[in-house]
Amino acid sequence: MKRPIDKQLIIVSIGIGIGLMLIGFGVSKGTTGRQTQGIPAEIENMSPGPGDQVLRQSQIYVDFIEGYNAVLTIDDVELETTRLDELTANGKTPQPGAQVDMPPTAIYDPGNFIISFLPQKGAPIETLTQGKHTASVRFWKFTESPTTARIFKWTFEAN
Repeated sequence: MKRPIDKQLIIVSIGIGIGLMLIGFGVSKGTTGRQTQGIPAEIENMSPGPGDQVLRQSQIYVDFIEGYNAVLTIDDVELETTRLDELTANGKTPQPGAQVDMPPTAIYDPGNFIISFLPQKGAPIETLTQGKHTASVRFWKFTESPTTARIFKWTFEAN
């Protein structure tokens, strides 16, 4: 003896199936914070990030994936960049624990692909004034010319 088909059960099953499909579609089309902020895939980490609030003496840094060089600009001031491997006068690697004088410029660490800047006395920007700031980083592959550089620009706020 065959059971009659329950139309209400079929309608509920179809409704649940459509609901699950819509949830799956929504999750697959959702954007993460990086995508929403437009941070390029070449940037692994950065501080401050777009829209962040920081202290006035905070360090600004951008960490790239392997193989990139960069120049940092803050509030339309392109910062002179010193490579970390060029800090010794004789070109030799300093001994562990040795003191190295850091110039008041942006510092590029070619071993970790990080460019950073710390506002300090004698630097082009001695402190971040209270309010909104605009930063940009121009970056390119080591194997290419700086003329092929891309630019990522963002804003942050200092308190």
